[in-house]
Amino acid sequence: MYVGLKMLKNFVTVTPKTLVKDAEKLLEESRLWKLLVVEDGKLVGYVRKSDIARALPSLVTSLDRHELNYLLSKLTIDNIMRTNIEVIAPDVEIELAAKRMSDEDLAGLAVVDEAGDLLGYINRNIMLDVFVEEMGMQQGGSRITFEVEDRRGVLHEVSGVINDLGMSIVSTATFHHGDKRVVVLRVDSADPEPVADAIAAKGYRIVGPKDFESEWR
Repeated sequence: MYVGLKMLKNFVTVTPKTLVKDAEKLLEESRLWKLLVVEDGKLVGYVRKSDIARALPSLVTSLDRHELNYLLSKLTIDNIMRTNIEVIAPDVEIELAAKRMSDEDLAGLAVVDEAGDLLGYINRNIMLDVFVEEMGMQQGGSRITFEVEDRRGVLHEVSGVINDLGMSIVSTATFHHGDKRVVVLRVDSADPEPVADAIAAKGYRIVGPKDFESEWR
């Protein structure tokens, strides 16, 4: 899966000449914390809710009401916007985008093409949606979890077991736990026991919450 296939395409943006007071209203109406700043289709920066909050009170200190209203009618985004925007290309694999966001503690990434034109935006909410989708939650079925040693042919063997039972795999995921791998399967059956029993018969250890209780107490 690629960033360009999961990014947000319809979202609010502003220009450098957008009034700060109008941007503040957009943030409130859209329930956003950040607005991307676009000029002639190209991404030129961003402004955060906190930037606007800091900019507006700073004007109040020694101004009367008429002076304040006048300045607010003139203050534009280009006076307070940030230009160190983090970007990513649409053809980047989604897991690489997620790793970058995690490593750099980023809430989101603007998606741009080679010319710098803004195509979309990808954030943590999208990453969570992708995780839920990849785990097969929306397709239903049953979840089976088992431990394996790090060796070749595990999924091939287990998929054969499931196929022999006349069932299909909805999703697969692998997690590392100590020196073991934990494989999580979702199969298209309301009853996981026949599959779990067949996998256990091949020598794999079926695990569940009780097997890990001592680690989170």
